[in-house]
Amino acid sequence: MTLHRQITPDRPLIVCALETEAEHLHAGELPVLVTGVGKVNAAIAVTAVLSQWRPSLVVNMGTAGALRDGIVGTHVVSSVMQHDLNDASIAELTGMHFGLPIALGHGQSFEAGGLVLATGDRFIARPEVRQRLAEHAHLVDMEGYAVAKAATLAGVPVVCVKDVSDSASEDAGKSWSQTLAECAERLGAWADAHLHR
Repeated sequence: MTLHRQITPDRPLIVCALETEAEHLHAGELPVLVTGVGKVNAAIAVTAVLSQWRPSLVVNMGTAGALRDGIVGTHVVSSVMQHDLNDASIAELTGMHFGLPIALGHGQSFEAGGLVLATGDRFIARPEVRQRLAEHAHLVDMEGYAVAKAATLAGVPVVCVKDVSDSASEDAGKSWSQTLAECAERLGAWADAHLHR
C-alpha cells in the first residue's frame, strides 16, 4: 500500500490497485492510494487510510474485463457486487447478509451508465465463467466491491470508474498486458476532466 500526497477533507481520494494504473492520475496533486491487487489488499488499505483521514469522496479507478460484447472505454459504474461470495447461501445458513450489492454515486455529479461491476479474487479468462458472470454484471475486476464497501462503512461517498482492458476470455491476460498503458492514459484523461477542476 502506498499513499501519494496528503488527504484533505476538500478533495477526493483516488484509489487504484497498481502503480501502472495510476501513472496518469497524478495531475492536479490529488491524493492517490495504491492498494495492491485483490479484495483483501483493497479493503485493508482503504480502511486503514479512512480511519485516519476523511476525503470528500473516494474514487476507485482501474481496469476491468468486459463480460458482454461491445463494452469498451471508460465507464462510471452504477453498482458493485461480489461474484465469489455466495451471499444467498450464507444468509440461508445464518440469517444474515454479508455481501449484498452496493449502489454507487448517489448524490454525485458523475453520470453512471447503469453498468454493474462484479468483483472477485480471480482474474477471469475463461469463456464459461465470463458467460455465467454476464448474467448478472457487465464488467469484472478484483477490487471495486472492497473499495466501495470500506468507503461506505466509513461514511464516505464512493464512485467507481473502470476502463475496459480485456474481454474476460481466453486472451484476457495478454490483452490486459497490451492495453494497460492505454487504459491508464484514458483513466488519467477522465480524472483530468472530472476531478481536477
